[in-house]
Amino acid sequence: MITIRPVSDLRNKFTDIEKVVDGGEPVFLTKNGYGSMVVMSIESYSRLTQGVEAALDEADEYAKANDVRMSHDEVFGKLRGQLNG
Repeated sequence: MITIRPVSDLRNKFTDIEKVVDGGEPVFLTKNGYGSMVVMSIESYSRLTQGVEAALDEADEYAKANDVRMSHDEVFGKLRGQLNG
């Protein structure tokens, strides 16, 4: 179940938010009725971003070893072609 709380609860009811987050669920915080931020556990964040750092490091290494550069249009044109068949 999605948990949505006012951002003031982060200060006033921290332990309640912490319990939800420790249960593996994110808490969506609002300010003046609009979405402001998401609070999640470090473990959840790590799962969410798993592999991203490694992929970026791999891309950096590839860029160092290779002089070929592609424009934005070339990259996304190629991706669109792969996705659309």
